[in-house]
Amino acid sequence: MAQQPPLMPKATAVWLVDNTALTFEQIADFCHLHKLEVKGIADGDVAKGIMGQDPTKNGQLTEEEIKRCEDDLNASLQLAKSDMPELSRRTKGPRYTPVARRQEKPDAIAWLVKTYPHLSDAQIIKLVGTTKNTIGAIRERTHWNMANLQPRDPVLLGICKQADLDAAVAKANAANPEAAAKLTNEQPMFDENQPKAVIPEGIFAAFSRENT
Repeated sequence: MAQQPPLMPKATAVWLVDNTALTFEQIADFCHLHKLEVKGIADGDVAKGIMGQDPTKNGQLTEEEIKRCEDDLNASLQLAKSDMPELSRRTKGPRYTPVARRQEKPDAIAWLVKTYPHLSDAQIIKLVGTTKNTIGAIRERTHWNMANLQPRDPVLLGICKQADLDAAVAKANAANPEAAAKLTNEQPMFDENQPKAVIPEGIFAAFSRENT
């Protein structure tokens, strides 16, 4: 298994080029860069303005390891063992929402529980990235800011994807067909809250003159 690249690979490469006798291949291999990219750093064509990062200061390399590889040009640099836990990539669970969107989460939850009341708390948590307590407070209308909540579609708010919402609703419909059927029957063909088009009276007058 290939080792992880160092923190700030290009900045590390800049420092190694300027401060060691390592070959371009050794530096490229350690920093996960192309050999020509390292050569470009040495020639001043690449990484202009990037300040070198000393890997011995942050515990990623030891001076002994650098010396070992300087003495053996066929050797490969090895990252020093660190006590810091390796960062894991998150693949499941509530999605991250930018800070600017977090204030809109309660509105999104209010829309979901109003439009699709048969969605489970777990499904809403996955869609919006919230907590069970918040969902319960909005369902029971005990949320601290309930008076100011405005139910809004989380897809339009950019909090979740339409495909994810559709999949969640389909799953909820399959799990509770009676609630889904009741919801379908209760939905009006036209939304009474939608603003109605207003046609100026002058248009009707002009139309009448043309047809008389």
